[in-house]
Amino acid sequence: MHLWEGHGGVRIAGDSWGDPDGPLVVLQHGGGQTRHAWRGAGQALGEAGYHAVALDARGHGDSDWAADGDYERDTMIRDLVAVLDQIDGAEPVLVGASLGGNTSLAALGEGHVDGRALVLVDIAPRIRAAGTKKIGEFMGQKPNGFETLDEVADAIANYQPHRPRPRTLDGLAKNVRLGANGRYQWHWDPRYRQRPTMTRDQIRARTRRLEACARSLGVPTLLVRGGLSDVLDEAGAQAFLALVPQAEYVNVTDAAHMVAGDRNDLFGAAVIEFLTREVPAA
Repeated sequence: MHLWEGHGGVRIAGDSWGDPDGPLVVLQHGGGQTRHAWRGAGQALGEAGYHAVALDARGHGDSDWAADGDYERDTMIRDLVAVLDQIDGAEPVLVGASLGGNTSLAALGEGHVDGRALVLVDIAPRIRAAGTKKIGEFMGQKPNGFETLDEVADAIANYQPHRPRPRTLDGLAKNVRLGANGRYQWHWDPRYRQRPTMTRDQIRARTRRLEACARSLGVPTLLVRGGLSDVLDEAGAQAFLALVPQAEYVNVTDAAHMVAGDRNDLFGAAVIEFLTREVPAA
């Protein structure tokens, strides 16, 4: 595990794979996830000659919680820029899922980061409110924590019924932390979910901002959608592709919103095939 200093002194944790001299690929997870969501993809990228770095967003995983509760997109962009400065991350490839995808899109589209390529995972400017509401309900359950890892596994299985229940619970320990009350809590700052609900005008403004970012993209771009996703539907994907003429599109038909976790084999193969053409490793 690495630790870098993000914006305002918040420490950002991350893992890395592959040759540090290879093309840098920075992986940013979705809200409520941790860097461990990218483990399989990071290993595959490292074996393919890339320097893959997966970050925990502030308030998630092993990164610091923000003392002021600031988890806005612009602040996460500043964290990304700060980390890239410390790892000499010139012209990285940005790979982002959901929250991390919006951060990556805005970072490149507004010129905060000079990147070589962009991979968006089941996210685009126009998404379905029903899907994001379902994510919020999942993240908001059991505010007092879970008694056992079995309860954690049950909660995940109810949210992702298409995914087989894990045979062992060891891997779940990375997604939760043991609180002082002896109960398991999700591995993120509860204040991340306590931000004020966005108004319709704010949602429209966010969409317009991300659409402007998409129009200004000048780098090779790949959109990967989960065919079972209730967050990004086909209409939202096609709307993004209309904004970004150079973008390529992969629909992983038997994956939901968490594409890399559902079908890491297909996801990793699609990303490596794209990068081999657009940003080849030595």
